[in-house]
Amino acid sequence: MGEDQPRFKFAVDRGGTFTDIYVEETRNGVTTGEVHKLLSVDPANYKDAPTEGIRRILEEKTGIPHPRGEPVDTSRIDWIRMGTTVATNALLERQGEKFAFVVTKGMRDVLKIGNQSRPDIFDLRVKRADVLYSTAVEFDERVAIIRDGDSSTGLRVEVLKEPDFSTLEQDLIRIRDELGIRSLAVALLHSYIYREHEEAVEKLARSLGFTHVSLSSHLTPMSKLTPRGYTACVDAYLTPKITDYLTGFSQGFQNSLKDVSVEFMQSDGGLCSIDNFTGYRGLLSGPAGGVVGFSRTAYKEREDGKPPRSVIGFDMGGTSTDVSRYSGHLELVFESETSGVTIQAPQLDINTVAAGGGSRLFFCSGLFVVGPESVGAHPGPVCYRKGGELAVTDANLLLGRIVPSMFPKIFGPDANEPLDVEATKLAFDKLTKEVNAFEMLQQETRKGYIARHFTPEQVAIGFVQVANETMCRPIRSLTEAKGFDVRTHVLSCFGGAGGQHACSVARSLGIDTVLVHKYCGVLSAYGIGIADTVVEVQESRLVDYDNANALQDALESLERLEHQATKNLESQGVAYVSTRAEKFLNLRYDGTDYGLMVQEPDDGDFKGRFIDDYQREHGFTIPNRRVIIDQTRVRLIAVASTGSGSKLKQGGQHTPTEPVAISQTYFEDVGFTDVDIYNLPLSPGMIISRPSIVIDSTAGVTIVIEPSCTATVTEDLDLEIHVENRANASADKESEDFVDPVKLSLLGHRFMGIAEQMGRTLQRTAISTNIKERLDFSCALFDQTGGLVANAPHVPVHLGSMQDAVRYQIRKLKDSWLEGEVIMTNHPIAGGSHLPDVTIITPVYESGKPTFFVASRGHEADIGGLTPGSMPPFSVNLDEEGMAVESFKLVENDLFREKELRSMLEEAGSRQVKDVISDIRAQVCGEVCFFGGVQTAQLPKL
Repeated sequence: MGEDQPRFKFAVDRGGTFTDIYVEETRNGVTTGEVHKLLSVDPANYKDAPTEGIRRILEEKTGIPHPRGEPVDTSRIDWIRMGTTVATNALLERQGEKFAFVVTKGMRDVLKIGNQSRPDIFDLRVKRADVLYSTAVEFDERVAIIRDGDSSTGLRVEVLKEPDFSTLEQDLIRIRDELGIRSLAVALLHSYIYREHEEAVEKLARSLGFTHVSLSSHLTPMSKLTPRGYTACVDAYLTPKITDYLTGFSQGFQNSLKDVSVEFMQSDGGLCSIDNFTGYRGLLSGPAGGVVGFSRTAYKEREDGKPPRSVIGFDMGGTSTDVSRYSGHLELVFESETSGVTIQAPQLDINTVAAGGGSRLFFCSGLFVVGPESVGAHPGPVCYRKGGELAVTDANLLLGRIVPSMFPKIFGPDANEPLDVEATKLAFDKLTKEVNAFEMLQQETRKGYIARHFTPEQVAIGFVQVANETMCRPIRSLTEAKGFDVRTHVLSCFGGAGGQHACSVARSLGIDTVLVHKYCGVLSAYGIGIADTVVEVQESRLVDYDNANALQDALESLERLEHQATKNLESQGVAYVSTRAEKFLNLRYDGTDYGLMVQEPDDGDFKGRFIDDYQREHGFTIPNRRVIIDQTRVRLIAVASTGSGSKLKQGGQHTPTEPVAISQTYFEDVGFTDVDIYNLPLSPGMIISRPSIVIDSTAGVTIVIEPSCTATVTEDLDLEIHVENRANASADKESEDFVDPVKLSLLGHRFMGIAEQMGRTLQRTAISTNIKERLDFSCALFDQTGGLVANAPHVPVHLGSMQDAVRYQIRKLKDSWLEGEVIMTNHPIAGGSHLPDVTIITPVYESGKPTFFVASRGHEADIGGLTPGSMPPFSVNLDEEGMAVESFKLVENDLFREKELRSMLEEAGSRQVKDVISDIRAQVCGEVCFFGGVQTAQLPKL
């Protein structure tokens, strides 16, 4: 092989619409990087997009013909790494493998029953999601788990019913022969501790000819049968489909890729070998690459020597926006929901909101609404010339944030026309007339109302602002809801549409720096190329952290798991130069369901780190409650010896510093103004200090640099934008009687986000099964008269009476409200429903007076009375149901009155005083963490 023989490394992100390829070519010791795009589905021209893309690149770069339809020559390929939506699409479209669900006898409908989650609680026609399996098979076996302090895991297994393999064998033969099923999902009670029965089922099934068996005990050895069963079902449903795809992909290359290193991106941000890629670990395969990409490129050392600033990833596409956070380590969640299915598997903490370039625009009852419906790629927005509906893309086009002349002519019935600006203008003219007509009607029918006259551009910018606020909500959930100041972060923008909104989103959040990577249009593919191989292993246990023997056993478990992970890594045959092990304990307060995965701190004090993280995220701790070790987990990271280089020689010539064109763009408070148009790449050190638009035609990305923003081109050719957080000049000009529908929409999103965060805190910290599992609670905001302003999608029955409860306290206390007070009530005469529904009301002060109120109502497990829960049918007095409180100052002078609350509960006969106090404390903190006169730092008992 000659010295000038080129070598190639391919990182591929196969998305739903486009397949992005980042390729590195090394020739004569010099490495250059390039990006390529092609349609993911084009059956008229090729069978598989990644294979076709690699074939085209090799043919172009080497000058050697690589005929389409023949196996691709792999002699010049070092490795291929890929992320794919094959698993996600199969789950969303319900196109997976037909399989059977094997479960302990008596539990066949456990997944059909599911849990108490209600995705759309106000929907009058609720349709339960169908189960994935074709049939369920009951296996007659039973084990019991008994708490045992002498055991290393804190648990002891007792077999109550020996397994009936004879009947199971007959059932498996029947479904194999009659239904043609060859795939099984197995989830037995308590198999996360005792896996022997599941392993015996697999051995029997394999002997009968079943080709795929997913064991819940191997996939996710965690408690809770329902999510564990879902996970096994997802794997049995998707992995055979993935196997078929990988087989077809491999056959498109010489020798079926046996001579090439091939790895796939998993949902946890780590690579695995092609033989270890499975369905339940691949649902976020593509988006995970983007998280790795921005975490490696935007989290940088600062010149002043201070620690790097945490980064928020902002990936805006056509139908949705993905946001995530990085602060030195990848943030993972271990239970998530996709398409109505709960999955227990490590996944990057990526929040998705239905707001993208294709989100539809509506004007409903005086409010500007964006999405969640999407116009899709067909017919698409109005400007696509296919008879579509108004979308965010149309708004950006009307405002001049998309330059039609710089866009390819791929629109219209024959896909050969430019964007239709005139059609977009006509559609916005029509919508603007509708908005102005509504404004005039309000002026005629509402005393003192002053109508506002909108122009089409003001309507368009209003919709853009609402879309931005929609995308800010999940960012606040990742930061403020977890105790982090969003303003201290850097916003890393990527994806096809993110550059048009990044400056506005950053300004709304108070962020002063936006970073746009040079490969922002294909950052997911780039991230896949620089990712590490990861192996995760875990063990379940249920022990008290303060039990010295149990803690020592848990630490020894971490050492065993590291050894096991190393063996698993070596079996994959992946080349690497070094490894590092991240060790975790999954800790939670006894009685709660929400744990925190705590990484081993430098001083080894897992519990201390848990308490600190709990305080930061929830605003309080529970000092007198045990801390439980639920799991030991090891994440082994192998740094590849053949990863993408961080410093690459850029191909092509740098664009001159002069703009290629000048256009007109509309900005809030400025109107239309001249903007410079630049093409990427730009020269290092270049500064753009006036409104401009930067276009990457290769990746199809437009970046808008707004007024009061300054962009600098870094040495790596990234774009760093400084955002000046200027005040909204128009706000001071408005009359008190002036009602702006745009601001109403923005505030609606902001208030809804607050109520949702209150509910999330309450659910995660509650002890009561009614709250943490049945979700029998509600959180809302009320105005200064007690009128309902916004509520999260919680239990509707609480909302009407909770408004009465707030108004009752306003009438009763009148002007005697004091800052630092929180009121508790549950009495029927004070707006209560039944006594176990305890309402907590927190006033929000301005100039020493309550301006509005936040409140929550939760169904407590036992507030006394004849029986726990609701009033028994033979009761004759209210006291027989338990503690009845008309108005009690639960927090006074910034102190939580736990002693008085305990006395009331004990007097009423509560059998779970400690748990009820914890739940009420959680309600208070769910409110005061976001609003109210109480500073949680001043509440040592909270």
